[in-house]
Amino acid sequence: MTSFQEHIRSAMQPLANDAAAIAMRAYQRDQFEFLGVAAPARRAATMPLIKELKPVSAKSLIAEAQGLWDLPQREYQYIAVDLLARHVKILSGEDIPALLHLALQKSWWDTVDGLVKVVGAIVKADKAQQSQMDAALLHDDFWIRRIAMLHQLAWKGETDVARLKAYAKQLAPESEFFIRKAIGWALREYAWHDSTCIRALLAEMGDTLSPLSRREAGKHL
Repeated sequence: MTSFQEHIRSAMQPLANDAAAIAMRAYQRDQFEFLGVAAPARRAATMPLIKELKPVSAKSLIAEAQGLWDLPQREYQYIAVDLLARHVKILSGEDIPALLHLALQKSWWDTVDGLVKVVGAIVKADKAQQSQMDAALLHDDFWIRRIAMLHQLAWKGETDVARLKAYAKQLAPESEFFIRKAIGWALREYAWHDSTCIRALLAEMGDTLSPLSRREAGKHL
């Protein structure tokens, strides 16, 4: 364990709350152990340490994130995502496979959606990396496909609309809840920027979109 990881653990351990941990574990369907530290307290305790860290390379940054990911309590995976997001500018397209590898460990919507923002920031800064998202859309694991569907969240005018539509059409036949939800979320987010486009897409796709995806996409239309 690195000194950074030790300092993170030392900052978190005094905040542990057994009663809160039980509730947090139940909320996540008893899949993960928790310390019982709420997000505001977690960030207050760890963000100064994250800001002070000066990663010498993308490789070292990802290694620190992996070390936190390996710890048993869920809060450490959240801290790993905070760490990556804070220092995302030193990451590049070469690091996307490592980030997707993290997403495949202890997978659930909370960590996966945190990594969506990290991957999305990298791809937004270098649009050529969208070819990696094209590949991710075909991945065997639906969490990776979810990242591909959501990677353009909040891109507004920079959104590759053709890709957004193509991804929605590619994934539309899937029955997985988290994929159907992702389709709706991605379309709803872009609808804030161009509602006419999303209205037209919903009309075009008709019943090929699941009721869940249609409902989510049309929430604010």
